[in-house]
Amino acid sequence: MIQGEIKDKEGVLLQPKKESSRIFKTVKRLIVGQLCIISLCFSPLLIAKNITSLPEQEERSQSKIRVVMAAAFVSESGIDVYDEIFNYLGEKLGKEVVFVSGFSYSTINSMLDAGMVDIGFICGLPYVLKHDKPQPSVELLVAPVMKDKKYNDKPVYYSYVIAHKDSKIDNFSDLKDKTFVFNDEISNSGYNMPRSHLISQNETSGFFSKVIRSGSHEESIRMVALGKADASAVDSLVYDYDLKNNVDYVERTKIIKRLGPVGIPPVVVSSKVPLSLRKKIRDFLVSMKNDLAGKAILEKALVDRFIIVDDSNYDGIRKMKKQAQDAGYLKIR
Repeated sequence: MIQGEIKDKEGVLLQPKKESSRIFKTVKRLIVGQLCIISLCFSPLLIAKNITSLPEQEERSQSKIRVVMAAAFVSESGIDVYDEIFNYLGEKLGKEVVFVSGFSYSTINSMLDAGMVDIGFICGLPYVLKHDKPQPSVELLVAPVMKDKKYNDKPVYYSYVIAHKDSKIDNFSDLKDKTFVFNDEISNSGYNMPRSHLISQNETSGFFSKVIRSGSHEESIRMVALGKADASAVDSLVYDYDLKNNVDYVERTKIIKRLGPVGIPPVVVSSKVPLSLRKKIRDFLVSMKNDLAGKAILEKALVDRFIIVDDSNYDGIRKMKKQAQDAGYLKIR
């Protein structure tokens, strides 16, 4: 697989947004030597305008596959494992695969809308926001089923509300007037789910003393571990992987509340990708579990298998989003 570049129609390279120092280093490691690092000066709207023409997109999708992955899907420390998944997919398809990561959720949405990438491993809330538009730019492809028994062999995951392991914070109510850190405003596990919980507890007038945006789940975990924030809500996929692999910082935290389960972050495909190619991609991902090499890679990612899922798997996320809209409580405070 080639870790490569994403360009607008005038050939300008797009650089991942610096969401945290750790994730930026990971992205730089992934694409160094092939991506010329420049300052990101494009808003999502400008990215959507500065794209190649549709015929060029169709031709490109036939010769190479471009994959973008949100930080919701995997821990920074697990990016190499997903690199193996994309390499496996490229070999099966007989195509060049270009993999990029580290972009903000909104930028990833714009890249998918514009057809600048073919496959997206994205968060569930951005998927819902995109799917529910009058003319969706993506199609639900597959979703992972995690190996851990707590997921009950279903395509679901959780939001873990965490605090420092040595703190006196033992439950959600203990977070009153404390500092809360989140990764992204359109993150399901980091924002949508804790916001829904606050609404259910009638805590919409100002529960936390301070709310901070970190830019990534790893940075949120780090801030809690270092005492820079009292608590956070993080993706169980990220937390589980780091805990399993003894990654620094996560072992300094504890889970005080488990929210969910809801539909797991899905894999989507751009509507600009030809139908025949979409089917091949889906078939190869679903059949990974039946291939010795594919199964070994899935084991590393703590994934049992990829399966075809219905859009209704994400109705729980929709319900929480609507709950916030109906309550007029869109911003956690």
